[in-house]
Amino acid sequence: MKEKMSLNGNQIKLIAIIAMTIDHLTWVLFPGTQAVWYVFALHIIGRLTAPIMWFFIAEGCHYTRDPKKYAGRLFLFALISHFAYNFAFGIPFVPLSTGPFNQTSVMWSLAWAVVLIFLCRSEKIPQWGKILAIIVICVISFPSDWSSIAVMCPFFLYAHRGIFKKQALDIVLWSFIYALVYFLFLDKVYGVLQLFTALSIPVLSRYNGERGNWKGMKWLFYMYYPVHLIIIGILRMILHGNISLIF
Repeated sequence: MKEKMSLNGNQIKLIAIIAMTIDHLTWVLFPGTQAVWYVFALHIIGRLTAPIMWFFIAEGCHYTRDPKKYAGRLFLFALISHFAYNFAFGIPFVPLSTGPFNQTSVMWSLAWAVVLIFLCRSEKIPQWGKILAIIVICVISFPSDWSSIAVMCPFFLYAHRGIFKKQALDIVLWSFIYALVYFLFLDKVYGVLQLFTALSIPVLSRYNGERGNWKGMKWLFYMYYPVHLIIIGILRMILHGNISLIF
């Protein structure tokens, strides 16, 4: 029997970068959630990205030697990405100017996910303190892209590290919650679209636990994320003027 092809971390992150680029280009070429099959198909490809990011936040928390430095780096890129993300999609730079949803990039939630993981891992913090931290961090991260889902899913992926069936269930469950909120309160088409994050599970199931030979991938992703968003923003201005592309 032919062995299942394995993928290292660098290869999976490259898949996430490609899927993210396709998704964001689709937003600028076809603004709004257009219920056209080819637009929908391109956005489906983009659903691969978020779960891969969540998964490798959990992996990063496991492997990092310096949690404070790791969290600090993510907060720095969250700050940079805030302006790049909002420029890309035509969202005011001042948070909560247009409501509680999609006010900043997913990097904000991912940075807080790292904080939550290390707070709950500490034996010095009582259980009530950890529960309070979960509530407070979910509120703080709620306005970002993927909202507090991008905090809670990495948190559970870390807790279930090494048990992929449970991790797959984490991705399905938290994506469903996000999809349900979008379906009920924002956009039904886009809500249904979020369920396709499940397509990331076959990709992540092939992860072999290795980083890959090239050590620069993490920096490529950190730099690529805001840079490609700035390019998306320039395209938005050229093609459509100063309009908002998403909710």
